[in-house]
Amino acid sequence: MRETPGTVLSRRNFLRAFGGASTTAVAAVALTPQEAQAYDPGADEMRARYQETDHVKAFYRVNSYPLKK
Repeated sequence: MRETPGTVLSRRNFLRAFGGASTTAVAAVALTPQEAQAYDPGADEMRARYQETDHVKAFYRVNSYPLKK
């Protein structure tokens, strides 16, 4: 039994229309020129975090990584 085409929007046609509309919206946003913003990480994010502690040295030794002198 087939439904006659009319104002009834089937699930397939709805998804097809929704996909086309969302693609158009994304393309419109992507093509509008925007000024680039530089990211300032701040002093807290630029500090040195890596510390070669005893457990790090043990990991390097067990996995045969060369140790820094």
